[in-house]
Amino acid sequence: MTATAAGTAPSPGRGVRALRAVAITSCLPYITLKILWIAGDRTGVPDGSTLLDHRARMAVANGVSVVLDATVIVLALLLTQPWGRRVPAWLLVLPMWVAAGLLAPIMTGYPLQLAASVIEGSRPAPSNSEPFLDAWVFGVVYGGFILQGLTLGALFVRYARRRWGHLWRGRVGDPPATTAIRAAVTAGSLLALLPAVMHLLWAAGATTGLSADRVGSRSTDFYLVEGVNGLFAVVAVVGTLLLVFQFRRGAGLSPRWPLAAAWVGSGTLGCWGGFLFLVTALPGEQDGRAAGLMVLTYAVSMVAGLLLFSGVVSVLRRRAA
Repeated sequence: MTATAAGTAPSPGRGVRALRAVAITSCLPYITLKILWIAGDRTGVPDGSTLLDHRARMAVANGVSVVLDATVIVLALLLTQPWGRRVPAWLLVLPMWVAAGLLAPIMTGYPLQLAASVIEGSRPAPSNSEPFLDAWVFGVVYGGFILQGLTLGALFVRYARRRWGHLWRGRVGDPPATTAIRAAVTAGSLLALLPAVMHLLWAAGATTGLSADRVGSRSTDFYLVEGVNGLFAVVAVVGTLLLVFQFRRGAGLSPRWPLAAAWVGSGTLGCWGGFLFLVTALPGEQDGRAAGLMVLTYAVSMVAGLLLFSGVVSVLRRRAA
């Protein structure tokens, strides 16, 4: 995937400008809250919140969050400006993969949580159901994430179709994947079985590998989030295998949908796996023996996602050549 010349790219139309404006605006509440918390303000943070226990750690985490969400603003500009066509492919592909992986489970899981709260007649709560933030914060933050995912996704599809649309024409397996690509995808698929199975077990109510505090704080939201995580792990494996291997039943299949599934699924495995691995691996009050399988699950998820993503990138490079 090599960069192409910008040429005389037309200015974005009204619809594209509207999407860009919504993408940028939806970042502002989250960034504002994070900056306030870094400065010591407690807007949306109730008394007794666990967020107040480790101020230095939370300041670092909030700073990273601000940088990540500010990246969405940069991406929204890059995807809609003529100079964005001159950006090296990797400089756009990597952050878009991270954005897709982090936002897709929220875009899927949070509406399900809202629906469940309506059915149960209760107020939406975070996935671990601990009162460490005021309830309105979740609506503002997750609502902003959903808008970011929808608008950024639409802008990226438009951009990718114009710049790289030729890469997903034809059929899967054309040209055939190399032995190295097949080995990486096979290894990633086998590793992904662990997080897929564990997330689905936790969604079904199993407590195997969960820390004591996680077991005690489970709620409907927790089961829904785990189910979504398990689903995306399955989507990642199926999409990547269809993209790389020439199955008889998949003969003549367009690479468009396997590519989309592999892209989003591997991003969810790799990025959420990496984030949760860092969170659970940090020193805390959890029982280390009980949380050991959780840490392993998230670490394996991160590695599996990276391996599957490497296979996707390699396939696209071969198609570009």
